[in-house]
Amino acid sequence: MTKPYRPERTRQIIFIALLCAQGVIIGLLERMIPFPFAFAPGAKLGLANLITIVSLFTMSASDSFLLMLLRLLLTTLLGGTLSTFLYSGAGAILSWAGMLVIKQLGEKRVSMIGISAAGGILHNVGQLLVASWIAQSWTVMLYLPILSSMGILAGIAVGIAANFLFTHIDTLRRLRFDRRHP
Repeated sequence: MTKPYRPERTRQIIFIALLCAQGVIIGLLERMIPFPFAFAPGAKLGLANLITIVSLFTMSASDSFLLMLLRLLLTTLLGGTLSTFLYSGAGAILSWAGMLVIKQLGEKRVSMIGISAAGGILHNVGQLLVASWIAQSWTVMLYLPILSSMGILAGIAVGIAANFLFTHIDTLRRLRFDRRHP
């Protein structure tokens, strides 16, 4: 027996696909940008996390998680390795979960910029946990203060960009409003 056609769900799947494509393109372009800070090898801006922030504010948690997983898989398939998948996956999942929990505190307590900055730190924590597991040593975590400062700055930049998008793009503003008031 076939399920009845639901145009709202079709629109949501198309929205997930569009955001996923944008995230993959941003992620692949970001890999091409040389990072000038030699003291933090492997550090990057995390611009594709802008898509994660948008998804957290415009769709259900399950759809947002699906989007994050699809973006991670496609980006890895198009230009990554098993190790980049492990590092990115741990960082993405921990960051997504943390941002989702922090978002539940409400906009009066934590802004979109704060949520994004926390996501930047948590992404680094996830990556360092995998690095510690691979290296079989917790000394890798000594790298956390350096990466955390980079994560905070990148998270703030991504949060500012997300604020700008939600302020200036009517469709995103409307979708955000629709998620808050079902």
